[in-house]
Amino acid sequence: MLHLMCGTKGVRDRALLLVGFAAALRRAEIVALDRSDFEFVNEGLKIHLRRSKTDQEGVGRTVAVPHGRTEACPVRAVRHWLELAGIDGGAVFRRVTKAGVVCEARLTAQSVNLIVKGYVKGIGLRPDKYSGHSLRAGLVTSAAQAGVAAHRIMAQTGHQSAEMLGRYIRDANLFVNNAAGLLL
Repeated sequence: MLHLMCGTKGVRDRALLLVGFAAALRRAEIVALDRSDFEFVNEGLKIHLRRSKTDQEGVGRTVAVPHGRTEACPVRAVRHWLELAGIDGGAVFRRVTKAGVVCEARLTAQSVNLIVKGYVKGIGLRPDKYSGHSLRAGLVTSAAQAGVAAHRIMAQTGHQSAEMLGRYIRDANLFVNNAAGLLL
C-alpha cells in the first residue's frame, strides 16, 4: 500500500496506517490522538492513550512503538507527517483538502475506515473485507504468526483477557502445525 501514498494526504495516511498497525489502535483511538500524546524517545515513540473502549475512567495507558527496520517505520512516518503539516499542538490526524492544505479539523473514525478501504482497493483486494479495525487485528495476527507470546501482544493491544485476544490468535494460527498439513 505504501507505494500508492503520495502528496500531503499520502504522508498523513502513511503515518496513520503505520502507527495504527504498530500500536494496534482502534480507529477511535487513532483519531483522538493529539500532538501532546506523542513522545519521541531514543527507542522510538511513546503514545499516551488518554481513553479507550476498555478504559472508560480515562486512566490511560502508554503504548511503545519502536523504530522500524524497513521503509515502513511508523516513527519516521509520524515525525515526517508532523513536520510536513506543521503540527505542534492539537489533533494529529487531520483533514487534508484536495489541494493538499492541512485543516484543523480532526479526522473521524469513519475516515479511518475509508482510508483503509481505499488503499486495500488500490492493491487489488476486496475493500468489503477490511476496515479500520484491520490495523489492530493485523498487528495481533501478524504477531501471533511470528510467535510473539500472548502476554506481549496483550501489552501492546491493551487486551484485558487472553480469551478475547485468543479470538484473533486462533484465526491467525489455523495453518500453524495444522494436523492435516503435517500429514499431507
